[in-house]
Amino acid sequence: MARGWESKAVAEQMDEQDKLVQQPTDYDVSPDVRARREQLESLKLSRARTLEQLERARLPAHRAMLERALGALDAKIEEAS
Repeated sequence: MARGWESKAVAEQMDEQDKLVQQPTDYDVSPDVRARREQLESLKLSRARTLEQLERARLPAHRAMLERALGALDAKIEEAS
């Protein structure tokens, strides 16, 4: 659970949501484009959650696992962009 509004991950998620709200809705967008956008947003949210977990992780093995997951998410985000 978030540690309050000061949490970096929560702030990032709120910024991402603001960007989504400000974007004009495109009802004429193809289902493929829409699915790609949804996948990209899902990856970004997963990245934010992973970063938050990494901030709290204490065990070296857990931190290493989260860092690998973060690298994999970054690669997928780059690929989807």
